[in-house]
Amino acid sequence: MMDLVLALVVGAMLVVGGVFTFLAALGIVRLPDVYTRMHAASKAGTVGSGLMLFAAGIHAMDAAIFTRALAGFVFFVLTAPIAAHLVAKAAHGAGYRLTQRTVVDDMRAARERATKKR
Repeated sequence: MMDLVLALVVGAMLVVGGVFTFLAALGIVRLPDVYTRMHAASKAGTVGSGLMLFAAGIHAMDAAIFTRALAGFVFFVLTAPIAAHLVAKAAHGAGYRLTQRTVVDDMRAARERATKKR
């Protein structure tokens, strides 16, 4: 009975992780600018990868493998937001425009304030 519950939990985590990963890929293809694409890739991709890593760690039923899966998830969580921030900052500095639907450009406002202070 416990094996069935464990298999259902692992299966659900894999399906939900796959859905999040698919949505991240779909966001990269369909969203209008580099900033929203980067957001989709970093957030949904991290959640999807993390769920699939946890599912693999639970399925293995080995503490060492689960610890590695947990370490991989922590690595994703720590590096994805930093990488996304650096990509956005580099894209903004290079002059990539935001989509027309964007209401506020905080980075441009901060740059203008810094220029006025000089």
